[in-house]
Amino acid sequence: MSLAPRAVLVHRTTEYEELVARHGTHGQAAFFLASRGRDIEEVAERHRRARGALAEVTSAVPLAWRQAQVERADLDRFLFAPEDVVVVVGQDGLVANVAKYLTGQPVIGIDTDPGRNPGVLVRHRPQDAAKLLSAAQATVDELTMVEAVADDTQRLVALNEIYLGTPGHQTARYRLGLDDDGGAVEAQASSGVLVGTGTGATGWLRSVWQERDSRLPLPSPTEDRLVWFVREAWPSPATGTTLVAGELAASASLTVTVESDRLIAFGDGIETDALQLTWGQTVRVGVCGQRLRLAG
Repeated sequence: MSLAPRAVLVHRTTEYEELVARHGTHGQAAFFLASRGRDIEEVAERHRRARGALAEVTSAVPLAWRQAQVERADLDRFLFAPEDVVVVVGQDGLVANVAKYLTGQPVIGIDTDPGRNPGVLVRHRPQDAAKLLSAAQATVDELTMVEAVADDTQRLVALNEIYLGTPGHQTARYRLGLDDDGGAVEAQASSGVLVGTGTGATGWLRSVWQERDSRLPLPSPTEDRLVWFVREAWPSPATGTTLVAGELAASASLTVTVESDRLIAFGDGIETDALQLTWGQTVRVGVCGQRLRLAG
């Protein structure tokens, strides 16, 4: 007998909850914010909206369905099942946080604070949850993801972008190679390499693209194409600045061979979940075979 679907509601600790946890009580948190010219009521109101949205979505789950809730900090310990329907209640970034743990489950993004969130990934309101859950498998966008695979089998998947560089602010030294450019390779010293998707083109990738005044066309979220940039490449007798930006088609990859004591690769801004790379190791970055299935 097949199991009923399970609605997995993903949320995160609110700023208000973090403040109260840090300072002990509402009053002490209020005093702390007041000493810095802020009113705790502003933070508390956002907390009430977030928790109200979570309660409304919870009540919209069909009675015949199973249900679970998971906080962002626990995502790496939560086991998603094939029959799950994932409901992200929060900010756009929370969808990116959960994406790498999924294997094709449909995702519904619920915006808890319209006007503060761009709404690129959390596209819906809490009152729409019942309708969306009943049609979760019907209309989804297949969003392209990016992956990095190291030569020791370490693997990282991200929805927005993957950054390769140092864990601090030191110069990253490596050899950069391109599969689709006649095997071109260049030794570089830079602030790191950023490889992103069409979804990532609304965030960090776009800021680099704008600052660079790049003419590269940014991909759409569903397009099997990535864009990459080398950040602040440094010219020297031993390092070049020729290969600093480009596109990667679905079958192509960017190769980085480490020439520093330590480099890392992390995705979607989560540096605590990173590939650890040392001298001589190689990592390949390209379009990921899996997609994020996001309700439209």
